[in-house]
Amino acid sequence: MKQATPTAHDALIQEQFTRQARPFAEVQAHSAESAMGLLLDALAPAPGDAALDVACGPGIVACALAQRVASVRGLDIVPAMLDEARKRQASLGLSNVTWELGDASRLPYPDESYRLVTTRYSFHHLLEPLVTLREMARVCQRSGRVAVIDVAPAADKQAAYDAAEKIRDPSHASALTERELRALFDAAGLEIETTTRYRLEVELEAALRASFPEPGGADRLRALYRADVGVDALGVGAELRGDEVHFAYPIVILVGRKRG
Repeated sequence: MKQATPTAHDALIQEQFTRQARPFAEVQAHSAESAMGLLLDALAPAPGDAALDVACGPGIVACALAQRVASVRGLDIVPAMLDEARKRQASLGLSNVTWELGDASRLPYPDESYRLVTTRYSFHHLLEPLVTLREMARVCQRSGRVAVIDVAPAADKQAAYDAAEKIRDPSHASALTERELRALFDAAGLEIETTTRYRLEVELEAALRASFPEPGGADRLRALYRADVGVDALGVGAELRGDEVHFAYPIVILVGRKRG
């Protein structure tokens, strides 16, 4: 397949996530068993399934799936993330996972190649998430499931949330509301089967250690979050615990099937 010409935003994602690869993989909240359990329950993986994890990052979801299915392929645009994924695979002794460098908007697989197709925490980095979701639907079997897991801010908090996240991570595009995500599923020909919501709790300094904001951005974000305690303009429930700021990302898991 002909490779698409990288965009300036692609380059920003590459720059950010090459630097974030190791610290992102080490953020404990990203590997929380409770959140992973919700995803696995929603997907209902079977031992004979072939799965694809799109924009797989350090392989957290792919490796969890690999313990439930026949085979998993993880695809990501950032080589450093795939290096972290291979380390995770080796540490878990998994032999049924393969990794591939590739673009989520141009999946290099035939139609209906996989029974389970997932992506987690990627859509808010994409300028055209519908393009990726249509590709995910295309490579999913008619008997299979497509899952998107991402932050879904309330509509009245969305602009403020996006502004804060762009300070923390300049590759952030926009976090879609649950209503907007549902509209994407409809446009991609997917009927939503299950919806699961949870809150991903994070300590601000831990989040900043895994981030690479522009110069002065970390201090701006600290001030913004402290000012939001008791106000919640960002929609993340920021609170002080001692002198530490804690907050929780509102996450939704949408699982759908092809129509017809």
